[in-house]
Amino acid sequence: MYFNRRELLLGGAAAGGVLISGCHSAGSTWLVLTEEQARTLTALCDQIIPADDWPSASQAGVLTFIDRQLTGPYRRHRKAYRQGIESTAKLAQSRFNTELAKCSPAQQFEIAQALEHQNPAFFALVRNHTMQGYYGSPRHGGNKDGVSYRMLGLDFPLLRGRAQYDLTAGPK
Repeated sequence: MYFNRRELLLGGAAAGGVLISGCHSAGSTWLVLTEEQARTLTALCDQIIPADDWPSASQAGVLTFIDRQLTGPYRRHRKAYRQGIESTAKLAQSRFNTELAKCSPAQQFEIAQALEHQNPAFFALVRNHTMQGYYGSPRHGGNKDGVSYRMLGLDFPLLRGRAQYDLTAGPK
């Protein structure tokens, strides 16, 4: 049986659609994470950067940042996230008989501390990505509304190459 080019391309596109749809469910707000994984990761990230006078990690868009980056530059970390989030969820279930997101802040902190000792590589990965999402450029999905820049009293950084000339000043 032979296929012409059009049939081959259409078949490949359909297969690709099936593979992609397996990554996240219809109606999900996440590109890579499941809703359950996002709830667990939210609780963990919010223990790394909790809310005080300023927004927490999740309020500043860190989950959006991590999820977006897992589709590109952090793609190689997908397995680590999947396994690490699963082990974090099991830890919360075994200690408190509930999911991490439903634990009290003190219980979530206890799980974060335990995770840091039991799975230091995963905890370091999440901590680093949380910091990058919170303090990085908002154009990558985190640092919503430049919250960390405002918190640190910094001007919103200009994009390189865009602010070379003051076009409002007129000729000199």
